[in-house]
Amino acid sequence: MATISSRASFIFLLWLSDLVSGQIRYSIPEEQDHGAFVGNVAEDLRLNIWELLARKFRLVSDERKKYMEVNLENGILFVNERIDRERICRQSSTCSLSLQIVLDNPLEIHPIRVEILDVNDNSPRFPNSEFGLQISESIAAGARFPVESAHDLDVGTNTISTYQISPNEHFGLRVQTRNDGSKSAELLLEKPVDREEQSTFNLVLTAIDGGVPLRSGTSQILITVVDVNDNAPVFDHEIYKTSVAENSPKGTLVITVHASDIDEGLNAELTYSFTSHVSQSIRELFNLDPETGEIKVEGGLDFEESSVYELDVEAVDNAPAGMAGHTKVMVGLIDTNDNVPELDVTLVSSVVREDAPPGTVIALISVMDPDSGEFGHVQCHISVQLPFKLQKTLTDSYKLVTNDILDRETVQIYNISISAWDGGSPPLSTNKTLLVSVSDMNDNAPRFTQSSYNVYLMENNTPGASIFSVTALDSDLDQNGEIFYSILETQNEEERGSAYVSINSKNGNIYAVRSFDYEQLKHFQINVQAEDAGSPLLSSAVTVSVIILDQNDNAPIIVSPLTWNSSVSVEIVPQSIYPGYLVTKLIATDADSGQNSRLSYHLLEANDPSLFTVGLLSGEIRATQRLGKRNISTARLVVFVKDNGQPSLSSSVTISFSILSNVTEKSSERTDEPRQSEYFSHLNRYLIVVLGSTSFLFLVTIIFLVKLKFKQDRNIAEDYSSTVCCSRRRHLDDTFNRRSPPNEPFKYSESAQTEGYRYTVCLSPESSKSDFLFLKPCNPTLPFNDLGARNTNANK
Repeated sequence: MATISSRASFIFLLWLSDLVSGQIRYSIPEEQDHGAFVGNVAEDLRLNIWELLARKFRLVSDERKKYMEVNLENGILFVNERIDRERICRQSSTCSLSLQIVLDNPLEIHPIRVEILDVNDNSPRFPNSEFGLQISESIAAGARFPVESAHDLDVGTNTISTYQISPNEHFGLRVQTRNDGSKSAELLLEKPVDREEQSTFNLVLTAIDGGVPLRSGTSQILITVVDVNDNAPVFDHEIYKTSVAENSPKGTLVITVHASDIDEGLNAELTYSFTSHVSQSIRELFNLDPETGEIKVEGGLDFEESSVYELDVEAVDNAPAGMAGHTKVMVGLIDTNDNVPELDVTLVSSVVREDAPPGTVIALISVMDPDSGEFGHVQCHISVQLPFKLQKTLTDSYKLVTNDILDRETVQIYNISISAWDGGSPPLSTNKTLLVSVSDMNDNAPRFTQSSYNVYLMENNTPGASIFSVTALDSDLDQNGEIFYSILETQNEEERGSAYVSINSKNGNIYAVRSFDYEQLKHFQINVQAEDAGSPLLSSAVTVSVIILDQNDNAPIIVSPLTWNSSVSVEIVPQSIYPGYLVTKLIATDADSGQNSRLSYHLLEANDPSLFTVGLLSGEIRATQRLGKRNISTARLVVFVKDNGQPSLSSSVTISFSILSNVTEKSSERTDEPRQSEYFSHLNRYLIVVLGSTSFLFLVTIIFLVKLKFKQDRNIAEDYSSTVCCSRRRHLDDTFNRRSPPNEPFKYSESAQTEGYRYTVCLSPESSKSDFLFLKPCNPTLPFNDLGARNTNANK
């Protein structure tokens, strides 16, 4: 490989456009790495790069391995797999790969022949690292002795070009060129040897090839000098020529060689054998009888592999220092029709549309017969009753095209039998069958089973669970009837269906991608599309409305009065308490809807249940008796609020009442409970601002009216302080000094909104005794029984 890399600068590219055959020729050295440049077929064929993909550019090869490939981005033909010339073509003088470029629209077929050039990647090798030779001392100068020949897998100039022998006084080397261009060496006796002077010679024989750089191989020659036998055998002919049929069975006599020796006795008894020039592969094909000289067929002969075999035969006498005579046998093979034609079918499309026009290419067919002459001439044929025909493109290439309009409703599948036969007698033939299906046209869009769908889904669902399934039908066949479901998205990201659900593209099952909260999302719509896999694609869409059902998952929240650790303290004055007196009012809210948000108030626990009652729907806590004469300082109630859901959820609050014995004690005993700013919602702030503004405007109006009245009657001003002014004001439900949970909007129950209440108060002159302004009933003389009745009627 290092040699190949060093010769990278000598790689050359040759392309030649044959005007007669339309064939492009390239030439590259063997052993190129993957990706090595061969040629720019797009440029040589005058094609634009975009045409390669648009016209379905394909490279068709007769070889099982894909030695070549084309980069469709630039049109360059490159080496895809390392090429070993000796493996593909053995020792043939020429070696090439045959390729075909196929383009559609219109169909074009361009043959390409890539010649593989040999590189000097194999060194000469001798069969044995050393061999012996016996030479009689009586042999005169000029005698020749064949020595073992080296073998080189390379060809041309890279094969063996010469032999050398180590310097010595008696022997030289004679190099001969054989008919096939190979070199053989003979040891030449330049000066007679004398066994008594030197009995052995140890020479080094070197075989050198003609590559760059040179490669060589060596073998040791051990020469033994013997005495007596001084006549070598002589063959009747220097060269024998014969021929034999390639299909000759084993044991067929090819030729008989004969040699004679004028010596007598053992020196005249000969033994025949192949010389070392005959390779092992040839020895497997021919057998030489060592006694008779008969050469017979030993293995299977193949004209397509080699048409002529050259056999070197030697006859050695049986003397102690045996002498040998040499001859050459040329065996030519007679070609016979022993190869069946080969069909290589490249199917362009196994499915043809029924509206395909005549001339549509179905397959590309290449035929090949290794036989020569008429034996290798191949013809192809298909049945004339089919709507198809064969069109010849090149000498050994055809294309199968449609010859008529196809009708899928008449015939859906065609079995096309392709026959090929050669010119032998009798001819040899082969058959291949193609299965071609006629496809349907996509002319039906998918149809949903309903025009629209409504899906009812309970909130707090499990993410990933199936919530519904849509079904569409398509009357087309195969892929034209294969339906894929998808969700059509809108440009508004907040309304994208994929944010809520996903869909199984194959069966239409719709899955929730998250858990839904009725309080945040009550319903949404998605558009589901059903699209087939035909060409062109056909589709239809349907609207799926998903309605979220409420679940009782929110417990009531007490928003008034403001609680601390589920408890609240209320201070009351015993002098102002009478039966039916509204002590305080509980207001709760529930984020659920319907029956799940319908609230009721219940007295759970009280240290004295006879003091107070709780309105079932209103949440009003009223006194049931006077407290002025009772020695009670505190009272405690536990009230719980529950909704009407299934199952019911509830919250409870503990209300502690502090009953003051003296009004002035209020200011000294009151302690402010810790408040946290985060409990004030924006609604509280808005209410405080609105109420403050309203109170200010009300005060300004009163001052204005007082001044106006003062101007009209100054005498009335002296008695103004004793005048009791009563006004009717709406109860503000302890809006001031109360807080609601953060980020939780007020949501009052239906009963709390409809059952508002009012009561009448007057300004008391006693307010001048302290910093607080007290309220008292305007009708203190009204019987308590009547008050209780009126309050009861108001509640109703």
